Amino acid sequence: MRFFVASVFLAAVSMVQPAQAQMGPGGPPPAVGVVEARRQPVTESTEFIGRIEAINRVDLRARITGFLEERLFREGTEVEEGKLLFRMERAPFEAQLEQAKANVASAEAQLANARTSLARARELRTTGTGTQVALDNAQAQERTSAATLLGAQAAVRVAEINLAYTNIYAPFAGAIGRSTYTPGNVVSPSSEPLATIVSQDPMRVAFTIAQRTALELRERYEGRGGAAAVVVRIRQSDGTIYPLPGQIDFIDTQVSRDTDSILVRASIANPIRAGMQQNDIGARQLVDGQFVTVLLESAQPVMAVTIPRSAIAQDQAGFFVFIVDGEGRAQRRNVTLGRSTAETAVIESGLEAGQRVITEGIQRVRPGQPVNAAPAGVRPAATGRPG
Repeated sequence: MRFFVASVFLAAVSMVQPAQAQMGPGGPPPAVGVVEARRQPVTESTEFIGRIEAINRVDLRARITGFLEERLFREGTEVEEGKLLFRMERAPFEAQLEQAKANVASAEAQLANARTSLARARELRTTGTGTQVALDNAQAQERTSAATLLGAQAAVRVAEINLAYTNIYAPFAGAIGRSTYTPGNVVSPSSEPLATIVSQDPMRVAFTIAQRTALELRERYEGRGGAAAVVVRIRQSDGTIYPLPGQIDFIDTQVSRDTDSILVRASIANPIRAGMQQNDIGARQLVDGQFVTVLLESAQPVMAVTIPRSAIAQDQAGFFVFIVDGEGRAQRRNVTLGRSTAETAVIESGLEAGQRVITEGIQRVRPGQPVNAAPAGVRPAATGRPG
């Protein structure tokens, strides 16, 4: 029995040894997946963190002291320019206006009497029966009465303005937020804002760019039309891309001393969403104060060599890839990356279009090593020969 087992073991060893001799001491070449580097149009993109802002924003405040009598809007909806929003108690200010008008009538009567006295004093002075002192006093009284009339007329104007302030209108079209006060409260110029209105369409997105990045972007787009060659897109917090593009319309003239960055703003349309009405809550997609990711994209794509991002490796020397040369061996190529995405790497230098780049099995590859290459996603044949 022992002799039989030993014979079987020796036979198995004798079969394995020739096979190992054929494959060599290192085993068969590793199987790798490759793709061909392609030159294709690429839309360059740079990301920043930004915030949506309303172009127009105003806090509605009381300009007089009085009781808030009526609120004439629904919170959270849009209002048209000139719409009456709040009405304050009018009776006290109407009474002040009437009193001011009465003072004007009294001042007019006094002025008429002063002018009559002045005319009489001049006549008496001409005939010699009147004194110069009496004439001077009549002239002074006439001037005083005229000034009193002007003051009374100004008081009428002030009363009219205060009466107009009892009605508070929307200065522009936009969405109005919550009302701070309910009818019945006393409000004054020192009170908190009654409500806030923000314009809706268009909106703008504000973001800051590091000075170094700003210089790089300026150099990149300077020969293509500057800011006009850049399209602004925004990615919302749920990861979706807002469908409408924006356009840069403001670049600050000063660099922040604290952050060494510069403020940039872009305007972007914010129309009413399909199937919704203007007064529907949430009728527009962009909201004042909303955080977004800003994507600066070139308006015209540029031709560049691209490969899958999975082909990129990195060590202390920088980024590199492995290619398969004409002899079926893996060779390292150091590369410089352009503006890339999570899926696609843009190669600025170090790689030519048409070269086969290893994307699968990189961890098993060494420079100069034969490899068994097949298109990525296709399992190579186990022939034991270099691809």
